Amino acid sequence: MRLFINCFLILFSLTVLSQNQSKKKNHFQTIGHVFKTSFKTIPSDFVYLGKEVSDDWKKTGYYAAGILGLIATDKITTKAWQKYVEPNIDYRLPNITPDYFRNGKNEWIKGSNSYLTYPIMGIYLGSLLGNNEKGQFAAVNSFKALAYSTLITQFALKTVFGRNRPNRPLDTEVTFEPWTNNNWDFFNARRNTFLFADATGTALPSMHVTAYFALAKVIQMEFDNYWIPYSVMTAVFFSNVKSHNHWISDMVFGGLVGTLIGRSVVRSSWRARGILDRKKQKKISLNYTPSFSPEFTGLRIVGTF
Repeated sequence: MRLFINCFLILFSLTVLSQNQSKKKNHFQTIGHVFKTSFKTIPSDFVYLGKEVSDDWKKTGYYAAGILGLIATDKITTKAWQKYVEPNIDYRLPNITPDYFRNGKNEWIKGSNSYLTYPIMGIYLGSLLGNNEKGQFAAVNSFKALAYSTLITQFALKTVFGRNRPNRPLDTEVTFEPWTNNNWDFFNARRNTFLFADATGTALPSMHVTAYFALAKVIQMEFDNYWIPYSVMTAVFFSNVKSHNHWISDMVFGGLVGTLIGRSVVRSSWRARGILDRKKQKKISLNYTPSFSPEFTGLRIVGTF
């Protein structure tokens, strides 16, 4: 009897294993599923981005007030940044950009930015070869976050705010228009709205900080790891830190916007993949109910899983 039961369990296990293997997508099916899902979720990406702002107006108001406070104190904080931070942390990362791309106009595939985009390419290619759906989604969502960050900052926010960049160093004579000593120098007309164009009116928010935080947030959420993405992002940001040319509030605002973009992209993707619903089901809800009876007097705690 025991031998029969063991044989039955083995056969049952093999049947389940074969069913799972038969249900597993092949390489082409996984690629198609990832791209189809990622394309279909583009509208919901922006819906989730809007919800991040509108779901809690109180929190949004606190953040807005904080940014306004940083703008008001920008002359003090930015001057300290230029004097104490930039001279002491400035360094260069080895150039890993292939010679073919070094003279190109797309700055996301050359210079220090290569340390962000090339690993994402590596994640996608590795996941492609290993037929790893999660890795492919992480890579595609990273590129979506990068694209959204570039478009939202370059075409929308920079055009609306039109803020000029801080003079280097502050309170010295300004030599030409994009630079200013006035931290309230907003609403300057941009000479054009093309990507990576003239620097006039392009301070707020920092496009690089926005993109860096968006990428880090996507990788952090997809792989449930804070240390690696944010450590890499910080190392890349501080390499050649003087090249950013921003007020402190520009960088903080960019970090907030980037985090919202990355979080929205992942949550939208998770919803389409069924992950968001599963995460909600895993949440534990605790109910506290006072109880008075001859057998028991106290507080009953009921946990819902």
